Amino acid sequence: MIQGEITKKRMEQWKFRSPEEEGFHEVIGPQKADCEAVFIYRLNLSRGKTYILYTKEKEMNGACIKGMAKVSWDGMEKDCKKLDSFYVTGNMEVKIEAKEDCCFYLGAAVDEGYGKPFFRTFDKNLPLGEIHQIHGKGVGSREVFMTVNPEVPASRLLAGLTWSENGTWTSWPPHQHEQDLEEVYCYFDMEPPHFGLHLSYVEPGDIENVTVHTVCSGTMILAPRGYHPTVASPGTRNGYFWVLAAHSHKSRRYDLAVLDQKRAEFN
Repeated sequence: MIQGEITKKRMEQWKFRSPEEEGFHEVIGPQKADCEAVFIYRLNLSRGKTYILYTKEKEMNGACIKGMAKVSWDGMEKDCKKLDSFYVTGNMEVKIEAKEDCCFYLGAAVDEGYGKPFFRTFDKNLPLGEIHQIHGKGVGSREVFMTVNPEVPASRLLAGLTWSENGTWTSWPPHQHEQDLEEVYCYFDMEPPHFGLHLSYVEPGDIENVTVHTVCSGTMILAPRGYHPTVASPGTRNGYFWVLAAHSHKSRRYDLAVLDQKRAEFN
């Protein structure tokens, strides 16, 4: 867990604008952001171009948020359409061939040798269960599609796609998991004038020291400490690829969130 006093000025540095230029970009990582465990990348690839992803010492989960590409590794080959995803482990080479102009968000963490590569096809009609879920209730209800769910083997990563309802909240009631995991929200399908608000604060019930980040497509918000609820503007559904990176394999769990008890009953 990152150390030191968490001030509003420090939380303001948790907002990142991911590059739209061609190529592979590291957006968030321990050497360039206020975090210890999580890495976030963005790949922009024009139609007809190919990129070879070298995972090196990291496990990675990539989600296609725009376009379509052919993804292949170790004899496996898949057409990766929008919202499809893949999970790969360390020391792999993944070939990504753009069939259309495409964009991938990728979350990564240190590979400890527990994971097994897989490809996951997005299916909005999948029955509710381990992968397709509804979280929260009332104005905090949201739809979740897991790209790396707790039931599959992995080292430190958990990840998925989330959508709010029109103008409603997600991650409500507010929660934090700072002792065990870091998180990043990577927003998509929210082209201006659509937008949302992402809140960051540390003390339960605090209203004086909240940092408010305006978010839209391409915005990425780091949550290494504290609570991090979000809300969509009217006429907007907040959509984001979220990545949880545990500080160790032992804390790769989805049930470690601590609610803001001063807001736990508000809905």
